[in-house]
Amino acid sequence: MKVLLLGEYSNVHWTLAQGLRALGHSVTVASDGDSWKNYPRDIDLHRKSTGKTDTLDFLFRVARALPFMRGYDVVQLINPVFLELCPERLLPIYRFLRRHNRKVFLGAFGMDYYWVKAGLDCQTYRYSDFNIGTEVRMNPDNDRFIAEWLNGPKGELNRFIAGDCDGIVSGLYEYDACYRPHFPEKTQFIPFPIDLSEVTPRIPHPETERTRFFIGIQRKRDAYKGTDIMYKALVKLATRYPDRIEIVKAESVPFAQYNRMMDHSDVLLDQLYSYTPAMNALCAMAKGLVVVGGGEEENYDILGEKELRPIVNVFPSFDDVYAKLEELIQHPEDIARLSAESIQYVRRHHDHRKVAERYVAFWKSRT
Repeated sequence: MKVLLLGEYSNVHWTLAQGLRALGHSVTVASDGDSWKNYPRDIDLHRKSTGKTDTLDFLFRVARALPFMRGYDVVQLINPVFLELCPERLLPIYRFLRRHNRKVFLGAFGMDYYWVKAGLDCQTYRYSDFNIGTEVRMNPDNDRFIAEWLNGPKGELNRFIAGDCDGIVSGLYEYDACYRPHFPEKTQFIPFPIDLSEVTPRIPHPETERTRFFIGIQRKRDAYKGTDIMYKALVKLATRYPDRIEIVKAESVPFAQYNRMMDHSDVLLDQLYSYTPAMNALCAMAKGLVVVGGGEEENYDILGEKELRPIVNVFPSFDDVYAKLEELIQHPEDIARLSAESIQYVRRHHDHRKVAERYVAFWKSRT
């Protein structure tokens, strides 16, 4: 099978490509490397800036790449906005891909119309990036996402592609829950892929030494992701237990550097408003880090996992985060157990070859 994976989020497409290649398929990844994270790709579609000169250069490179985006059995888009272009420019590119390839699939992997809509209805999720219970979370990021996706041209493009494409792949429970009510016949949940051959599990950390808590912060999105609350709870805990805690903080660093910083840590704090571990958390779990973040029962149910519960699930509040972190400090023996469960969990559900097999089966099933 000849496959084009267009766009990138958190190394999902590149990792999937490696799994597909291991199965004997021909795969091309065309992306911007997910901006500053700079993930690998075969065709570089990075846009330097929105300035006039850089925009013209980017449009020229996209036009030059389009002839190489024909003749594929499958094209999968990472998102309705699969290139750093306005929806008005993306629509004709989508039509080109639809016309010159056998099948086109949409990834439900991140921010889009259906995710915003479900979060704002205050019913689909108990909490999310957009709500806590019946209250809508308001911050500058959410204001922008609502304007762009719910009420703007990005939403129009999303609705068109979702209705027109051959199938939709949801990578997390949350994305499945927001797409399935609208497209029950063409939506398929498939877990995110992790290349275990590139992961070396960490050496178990002695209980007698300080526990290293790792947190990654995107300066412009800390309130949206909840890392502001998690970091404050962590700092308070370190003040109370200065001899038992070490904080490792990464602020908007490239993926390779981020991974190196993670390698020597014990616990990862990630995605306060999530039900599930996404790529960042899964990579950490594969290494044997304990994840404090999203681990609701819906996550285990959609995977069919009945035994393992490796994630320290937190409700999105300062008090709950602090209490769960303090419990880890007071019971360091739990870290070794959860670390071993984390590795087993990723191997069981996220091995990139097994995930790739599920993609191939879904792509072939959509006629």
